[in-house]
Amino acid sequence: MQCEKILLPVVVPSETRGNIELAGRLLPAHGKLVALKVTHAILPDPRVELKTLVRVSHHLSEGIIESVAAENADLLILPWKGSASSDAALFGRTIDRLVETPPCNLLVARVGELANCKKILLAVRGGPYAEFALQIADRLALSFSGEITVLHCEQHFAAPEFSESLYGDFLRGLRFKPNVKRLVTVEGNPQEIILQEAQRHDLVITGATAGAEPRSFILGPIVEQFARSTDKPLLVVKTPQPFETWDKQRRLVQPKALSERVDQWFAENTFHRQEFGDLAKLVDLKHKQNLTISLGLPALNEAETIGNIARTIKHKLFDEFPLLDEIVLIDSSSSDDTVKIAEDIGISVHAHKDILPQHGTFRGKGEALWKSLFVLKGDIIAWVDTDIRNFYPGFVYGLLGPLLREPEIQYVKGFYRRPIKMEGKLVSEGGGRVTELTIRPLFNLFYPELSGMIQPLAGEYAGRRTALERVPFFTGYGVETGLLIDLFNEIGLNAIAQVDLEERVHRNQPLASLSQMSFAIIQVVMQRLQEKSRIQMMDEVNRSMKLIKPQEKSYALELKPIQDRERPPMLTIPEYRAKRATCP
Repeated sequence: MQCEKILLPVVVPSETRGNIELAGRLLPAHGKLVALKVTHAILPDPRVELKTLVRVSHHLSEGIIESVAAENADLLILPWKGSASSDAALFGRTIDRLVETPPCNLLVARVGELANCKKILLAVRGGPYAEFALQIADRLALSFSGEITVLHCEQHFAAPEFSESLYGDFLRGLRFKPNVKRLVTVEGNPQEIILQEAQRHDLVITGATAGAEPRSFILGPIVEQFARSTDKPLLVVKTPQPFETWDKQRRLVQPKALSERVDQWFAENTFHRQEFGDLAKLVDLKHKQNLTISLGLPALNEAETIGNIARTIKHKLFDEFPLLDEIVLIDSSSSDDTVKIAEDIGISVHAHKDILPQHGTFRGKGEALWKSLFVLKGDIIAWVDTDIRNFYPGFVYGLLGPLLREPEIQYVKGFYRRPIKMEGKLVSEGGGRVTELTIRPLFNLFYPELSGMIQPLAGEYAGRRTALERVPFFTGYGVETGLLIDLFNEIGLNAIAQVDLEERVHRNQPLASLSQMSFAIIQVVMQRLQEKSRIQMMDEVNRSMKLIKPQEKSYALELKPIQDRERPPMLTIPEYRAKRATCP
């Protein structure tokens, strides 16, 4: 491993001893460590060259990149506290930028004080960073006089880049590493396997996520989960070589154009509800996979439609075909007979303001959905709006079909034709005005991977709990947009699907209300773009909107605050974790 010069940026010098010790163990005898803003008193070591560099740049990441070039560094070590996406973490956004495009070989390190790490776990899938991770592990094993366990996690639906022949190439290279004492190949949930194996080791080394799509947890969900679950030293490596230019022969290959990737996703991940019309088969698939399914019905004053929806679902999908294990109405303080109608049919009802009251409550559908994660018990959770006038069972089983049939799919959105009344007549097309005039243009501009979503704002969707509990929820109009962006960042495009539910008839909102909806949705998109540093705002995004109010002979302006609150991932809520820990 050629690490003649290592660059270590430091924010809190008193907390950097472990990182300097790590760098010292990776350096050859004649190598140098350039540690920025550190005093000799921290770790007097003749191999360590301590510097204080002052650089003026718009972002910390830019200054680090400039320092890498100026010092001609071979390896950049970034100290890490265990979160790559939180503003509270000193290196949160900096890590995001540098991991996306490393200026040199990169090591994200959460070490604290390095103890005697004699047992090193190297978790790999044989991807582009496996060899570099092995070199790091080998160097540290030599330094500690330790041994390495190589853990290979197989997955049924692994991407083609991680083929058996590719892993075989990596495997053959282990013959030349005498410090590799054990090779463990297992199949199952990588997070659980790594956590279990890590209990018997002192240090864990792995590669960063190598997916083609961006991630909100850019080091990868497995790394993030490990960091939250244990305080053992953890090293995550990445090389500058782009994932798209690497294949099993290590030749340069031309990546698929973005447009082609979206076209392929559209062809492979778009379904029709009629494909899943055999309800007995869906029930059989559910039982074979030992899954439970919950349906949440968010409602606010839906007495006109809730009766038909609840009766239809309960009769067809609960009594006749036990596809659903529970049906729960999540009420947002309805003032009509919505709650009574549901209860008379035999549907359980929860008022969202009474769920997790210690965490407060906000108005909005997104708040009801977020809180419903706490009360719903299923492995798969579906939500269906309760204002649908032409409701039929396909609105539910159409969403569940892809999740039961395709194990790699984690989240399913519905789409449909949306008739609209124009001049007193029902026109078959024309609904979804916010979709076509706001969110689809924004997705095409900033999230083109999601440009194949036909109805990104549809209120009918379903997902696996393990995905939904890891993402935040906006409390109001922005909930659907936020979920799509965050789930795309978290699980990737190929784990998302859409299904044709044919036609949806519901009440259409007036243009003024749609304008406010658009305003809230744009805020969500801008917030996510700024957090990922894809845009930089000169000022804080405006959270209030000037509404134009027609008067008898003139117009007036009314200032209205419009802002979605953001609820954190449910998995971070202590009461939720405690409740899930006791679930059978």
